[in-house]
Amino acid sequence: MKAVGILGTGKYVPDRILTNSDLEQMVETNDEWIVTRTGIRERHIAAETQATSDLAYEAAVRALEAAKLAPEDLDLIIVATITPDMFFPSTACILQDRLGARKAAAFDLSAACSGFIYSLATATGMLKSGMYRNALVVGAECLSRITDYTDRNTCILFGDGAGAVVLGEVPEGRGFRSFELGADGSGGPLLKLAGGGSRMPASAETVSSKAHYIYMAGNEVFKFAVRIMGSAAEEALRKAGIDKKDVDLLVPHQANIRIIQAALSRLELPEEKCMINLDRYGNASAASIPIALAEAVEQGRVSEGDCLVLVGFGGGLTWGASVLIW
Repeated sequence: MKAVGILGTGKYVPDRILTNSDLEQMVETNDEWIVTRTGIRERHIAAETQATSDLAYEAAVRALEAAKLAPEDLDLIIVATITPDMFFPSTACILQDRLGARKAAAFDLSAACSGFIYSLATATGMLKSGMYRNALVVGAECLSRITDYTDRNTCILFGDGAGAVVLGEVPEGRGFRSFELGADGSGGPLLKLAGGGSRMPASAETVSSKAHYIYMAGNEVFKFAVRIMGSAAEEALRKAGIDKKDVDLLVPHQANIRIIQAALSRLELPEEKCMINLDRYGNASAASIPIALAEAVEQGRVSEGDCLVLVGFGGGLTWGASVLIW
């Protein structure tokens, strides 16, 4: 099978910034409390006229430019999101049409904050098999649309944005070396959006009960994340046959600084070997890892031959990790 890796990266975040000071005017909280417990200082919020596909489009254009490919070169588009423009058509199909990627198959993938890793694994498998040559994988979210800004426990966490990568054949020895995916559906009730589906169709009652907003049992999710981030990364490294001391950059899901620090401790990595930007973007769910990766590339923190570990966790409960040789 051919080696498959990343040919180009791109990111986009909306112009509007919601700071901790802004949140102080909305709910009973303060900057010190938020920063101490999460590490987040601000997050980007989509304009009223923007939907998830609009954010995805901007990130995708940048990734295609970096990869020096045209939309017509794409065979596959996967959008990882829990905030699609609508139930159907998929956000990926909307993006395919706007890009003009007429040859590309397109679908969405829902694995919450693990969605980008799940999508990478899916696309990489298809490309390795020879089924397709080039794929666009996007993590994009408008979490502000499903955030209850009267709930101080969750509204401080989430932001909007999109990150994208173009996948294709790379030289032997480069590219994705392993994936580790997992799920524990028994933890589903800990992090969910209950309203609007076939179990609880939209109604006046579901709206009044705030069933269309994110619900999270914060302490339980935190304990799960601290455990799974490090173990998933270790398992991906084991599958790749790479020692953790040889990791050049960890690119984790940007949910909470304490969760990231726990993963660094388990992997015995210094903070300078970790891409951390949640202070400026908050938790952007499926978009957080690709945004962080694109920013690391922009900042010159990634060089050819570097060993990268991408790792995340999310609703489902789900988790995913990957080892990549740049």
